Amino acid sequence: MKQQNLSRRKFIGNSALAAAGFLAFSRSSFAGSFLNSADKPNSLINGVQIGVITYSFRSMPGTIDDLLKYCIDCNINAIELMGDAAEAYAGAPKREANEDWTAFGKKMAEWRVAAPMDKFKEIRKMYNNAGVSIYAWKPNALGTKNTDAEIDYAFNAGKALGVNHVTVELPDEAQTKRLGDIAAKHKMMVGYHAHTQATPTLWDTALSQSKYNGINLDIGHYVAGTSSSPVPFIEKYHDRITSMHIKDRKFKDGPNQPWGQGDTPIKEVLALLKNNHYKFPATIELEYKIPEGSDAVKEVKICRQFAADALA
Repeated sequence: MKQQNLSRRKFIGNSALAAAGFLAFSRSSFAGSFLNSADKPNSLINGVQIGVITYSFRSMPGTIDDLLKYCIDCNINAIELMGDAAEAYAGAPKREANEDWTAFGKKMAEWRVAAPMDKFKEIRKMYNNAGVSIYAWKPNALGTKNTDAEIDYAFNAGKALGVNHVTVELPDEAQTKRLGDIAAKHKMMVGYHAHTQATPTLWDTALSQSKYNGINLDIGHYVAGTSSSPVPFIEKYHDRITSMHIKDRKFKDGPNQPWGQGDTPIKEVLALLKNNHYKFPATIELEYKIPEGSDAVKEVKICRQFAADALA
């Protein structure tokens, strides 16, 4: 994912700071207001689960409460949750101003090893009560510098959230072997995400290392990196795709575009999922520049409508 309005580091920091308060509404009144409502969000469209990665809302306040509200506003009932908001809600330490990142990493590692799962279960219940499921989460604890105990924590927190897979940027072959082995112990899939380095054979080694290694395919990045359609790849590897990011980019490492203005065959891909009854979710990832006067929620709504029209 390329930077748009905020860097990942700034996004994580802002999310953690925002998590300290309830902003304009209380958790109890917000979640409770949807417990008794028949109008739950629904983005399961003609058999295809349309979801959203919460990274799409990075330009807006990013607490767990905020993210749930955005999903409901967008009429989306399933998500890939970025790790920072969940960890902030669960009480993770905050990085102090000018704190060394290595020292902060050690502090986070200590917290993760001892972190109870109650708060993650609470997130799951809050979202489920509002009609939103969490099918994947992308924790910041699956890297080469993370300990095995941190990786165990990531899978355990994922189970508490109710996900069926975790996602991570595709690492080297030693790390995919390591993650695949730990994933097998937890019996939970890992979906490896790639950018424009994607090729039709990029994931083959990881897939051969463990049946719990899978693909978190980004069709926009695939198109930009290969200057070709991802349809043949999806047809070949559909049984190993855990989830798929939807965005529109141009060929030859071209920029992100509003949906329908790039070279990514979004409509064709969604039709493929529908006609072949593929069950992995198609995840909206908002990466194009937000037009003046709009915001991330408004643009995700536009993306959802594009998908709904394609699946009609």
